[in-house]
Amino acid sequence: MSETADALRPHELAVETPQGFDAGLWFIGRIRTPWTRRGDCPHRGDAEAGPDCRIELSPRWQVALTGIEAHERLQILYWMDQARRDLVLQNPKFGAGATGTFALRSPVRPNPVASSVVRLLAVEGTVLTVRGLDCLDGTPLIDIKAAFGALA
Repeated sequence: MSETADALRPHELAVETPQGFDAGLWFIGRIRTPWTRRGDCPHRGDAEAGPDCRIELSPRWQVALTGIEAHERLQILYWMDQARRDLVLQNPKFGAGATGTFALRSPVRPNPVASSVVRLLAVEGTVLTVRGLDCLDGTPLIDIKAAFGALA
């Protein structure tokens, strides 16, 4: 069980997580939101009426933002660093009984990667002001992509 592990709910099942990793990644920045406790985060971000949030990109990646202001919607990938990684069956508050982790959008998963489609409001240097996030303040940023098609 990890340091961020909460007590199991009825019908939940945890497994031992692997000791090593298959791949590496770099956090390219941090996300700034109004939420400091997991219980305060919305279950889904609201790109129209949610609060303004900031994506603070590390300076080395600034040139990668070239042309981003041409996009109204962006897909943001981030690492839910405070989530458990060992549950394979979960008992969601809204559900009735055990549900497999891969059948849920819960941040509790083997690789706690989250994705939100946000509305881009402003770009100032390495800071993007967006609306539509659902994560804690300081959440590590994995990637930014222009949102097309069904994602937009």
